[in-house]
Amino acid sequence: MALNRDFIGRTFPPTEPYEVSRVKIREFADAIGDRNPAYRDPEAAKALGHPDVIAPPTFPIVVSLGNPALADPELGLNYAMVVHGEQRFEYTRPVRAGDVLTCTSTVTEIRSIGNNEKMVIETDITTADGELVCKTYNTIVERGA
Repeated sequence: MALNRDFIGRTFPPTEPYEVSRVKIREFADAIGDRNPAYRDPEAAKALGHPDVIAPPTFPIVVSLGNPALADPELGLNYAMVVHGEQRFEYTRPVRAGDVLTCTSTVTEIRSIGNNEKMVIETDITTADGELVCKTYNTIVERGA
């Protein structure tokens, strides 16, 4: 079944705030096997010009998981048939310990590709003060739709 095209252009309300901690950054860096000291040691991060430890470039996936667009039954998405198509990040600045972040997502594209459905979701990740930190582009594919 095709995804609901009425979702194209729909923007979802901001997520609950997510407080980025040194512990979560370290755990994420450990999970991806990245030993960069800027992800673990405040002094190493400060030597690079950051006020505290910074997160690896793919860390925003932690904040943006659970996108409300994917859970809406009116979309018609069979999550069991979803594969990850692409993920990319455009940064204004690194995510750092102490940030309190929210995500606002917009469905920008839904289209058929053979028997599959492709959906692109753009997410603005901002601080509690409204500063844009990162924009993510997430492409998912529902197989055999």
